[in-house]
Amino acid sequence: MSETPASSTGPATSGEVVELRVHGVSGADAAQVLDRPHAHQVAGDRNGGFFRPRPGYPDSTGPDGLIPEVYRWSDLPSGTAVRTLSLVFLLPFMLCNVAVWMGPKRGRAHLAMKVLCRVLGLTLTALYVLTVVGVALDMVGWRCMSSPTCLSGRDWLSWLGGQRMGLRLAVLALVPAAAIGVVWWLGALPGRPFAAFRPSTAAGYNVHQLGAVGQWDAGPFVGRLRSIHVAAAFATLDASLLAARAGSAASVAWLVLTILVGVVLGACVALVSAHPMIDRPGTDSVTDRLTRGLRTVAGVLTVVVVLFILLDPSPWPQATGLPRYGATMAWIFVAQTALLGAIGLVALRQPRRRGQSVRGPGAPAVAAVATGLAVAFSSELIYRVSDLLDRDKPTADHLVTSPPLAFKWTIFGFLMAVAGTVAVGFVATVLSRPARMRVAADIVARDFPDAPPEAAPRLRQVERTIAKARFTERLEPLTVTYACLIALGLVTSVFGVMGRYPAEVAHRFVRIPGELVNFFIGLGSYVIAAVILGLVVGGIFAYRTAEFRRYVGVIWDLGTFWPRAAHPFAPPCYAERAVPELARRITHLVRQGDRVLLSGHSHGSVLLAATVLQLPDGVGDRVALLTYGSPLRRLYAHLFPAYVNDEVLREVGRRVGWRWINIWRDTDQIGGWIFSPHRGGEPAPPDDPAARVDRRQIDPSDVVVPPGESVPPPILGHWPCESEDRFLAMVRELVRRVRATGG
Repeated sequence: MSETPASSTGPATSGEVVELRVHGVSGADAAQVLDRPHAHQVAGDRNGGFFRPRPGYPDSTGPDGLIPEVYRWSDLPSGTAVRTLSLVFLLPFMLCNVAVWMGPKRGRAHLAMKVLCRVLGLTLTALYVLTVVGVALDMVGWRCMSSPTCLSGRDWLSWLGGQRMGLRLAVLALVPAAAIGVVWWLGALPGRPFAAFRPSTAAGYNVHQLGAVGQWDAGPFVGRLRSIHVAAAFATLDASLLAARAGSAASVAWLVLTILVGVVLGACVALVSAHPMIDRPGTDSVTDRLTRGLRTVAGVLTVVVVLFILLDPSPWPQATGLPRYGATMAWIFVAQTALLGAIGLVALRQPRRRGQSVRGPGAPAVAAVATGLAVAFSSELIYRVSDLLDRDKPTADHLVTSPPLAFKWTIFGFLMAVAGTVAVGFVATVLSRPARMRVAADIVARDFPDAPPEAAPRLRQVERTIAKARFTERLEPLTVTYACLIALGLVTSVFGVMGRYPAEVAHRFVRIPGELVNFFIGLGSYVIAAVILGLVVGGIFAYRTAEFRRYVGVIWDLGTFWPRAAHPFAPPCYAERAVPELARRITHLVRQGDRVLLSGHSHGSVLLAATVLQLPDGVGDRVALLTYGSPLRRLYAHLFPAYVNDEVLREVGRRVGWRWINIWRDTDQIGGWIFSPHRGGEPAPPDDPAARVDRRQIDPSDVVVPPGESVPPPILGHWPCESEDRFLAMVRELVRRVRATGG
């Protein structure tokens, strides 16, 4: 790269070409993405900003006088450690929200998928509340405080243990109420970093196009949905308390309160299903007042129910746990299984789309994963609290040692689902390996026909890398397998309603020793704990270690790319800021007379594709696009066919006048070709501009040690390659093409 005077690094003058780089999930700082040691911010803020090389330093321009600029957005979906950890514990809500974007594009199937995913999201909120109820009211308030052994040496509990049951439950009901407040507060984030990028005129929720992401104002819609979920959360708490009072002690007041709680829950289900009312863009006074009024009524009703529990003099039933709590949990699991089955039926009824190996598996599979994680988190928390309270020593009266049966069944089902998926994955890996290795060997033989004999070990290493990269296509069947197994595990919780233990049922029907089943339940609990710990560690290191985030952080970045359409407690959508911010910056550069080369790696290419679709008329005439390691076709078109498909991708190409090059490698396990996997030696592509977009890059560049080097060129895989000569050649080509445009 040539050195230029310091003045060239300032604001671009008319007629300059600015290379605007958008990084992927690596989270590298601006200097690393620019590949220059000194960078300063020229626009944006600390959450998302634009950086250029600092004036006064050499090597501040790219090929042919190109002015480099980078948009750093990695702090939008992550940021602080607290926010990162919240992503982990809100993961089921996030996945439920992603599932609705994987559904059909339009028509009755689209509406049915939206309603089912939203009702499933409502059950996840109810499960969250019931989990805290199980800890505070069942395990602590009822079981532990009724056991002198459990209260022994616990002054922080014993002060309440001697009180009557109504007072205990009324006081401890503050814990789930506070938990509702926490997710309510988290759902109201992010606040300032995104508020300035609300569109002045909402484009509407039902715009079925990748460019709709970031165009419509999700604030009012998410606010309505959040009010409904808060109302449902309070009503779930009320229902738990009133269910415990059902039976001989029921009174007229109990009956009235029960009816009111049922009406609130029914209204919540009806409203999340009434998509035309909830999805209205912008402010709607009638709908907003209705949802906020429902939330207020639910909050006031909770106060009344707690006072009723506190003041009702009727005796409480003698039970080893909070009455009817275990049955309530079991029926929640059964309801979630039914919803997953309905989502699967809607997906399977869709016609097969070109480029999809299976008809619409994404939505039911991801919804099942979301539900399975939520149930696993819930069961593990109950089990850990149980171990904490009994000090790992069973009490004589058995009031603390055994959580409700429904949790035993779900933990057992989760372990069986994980074990089954691992077994299927192992078989798929072994069976597919010969075919993948044959394809890899053909690719390597074509790429390196004149490799010397001493390069044989390096050739085998490249073959193994390509074979591993091609295993990405095998991940979808594994996800579907896990989804089916987790749904089957959830439905077994109905045995908990019947009072049957897993060990008893397994011994009776399949002759498995009961001790072995109990061992599996304990093992399953530790497996869930390991999964949670892994998610926490991954959530922390994914935004602090580039190598770690390159693989783990893609989950968070993919999930939070989509607006909150199914669950309001999901993490906020960073694309609502990143895409409009990029569009504004590009428009500003073009209108001041510059031309812009957009350069996006990995997920950055997705952001740029959505941005191109939002550019005002005429701006795209002075824009070129370079993507590399792009998952647009390989992942997004497969998982989100309604929003990323051939029609949308061709529209992106037309918007930039087909000044688009996509670099891909066979060794890349995430990115790939977009329009055509054309390789050297194959027939020339047809006279179609889309067929000339993809440029395959041989990786590594060679398998022998270059003169003056000690090791052969590295295998890049999914890593960016901005400083490579082959990459710079593509940049020069696009610079020439965009400079040749008029206007």
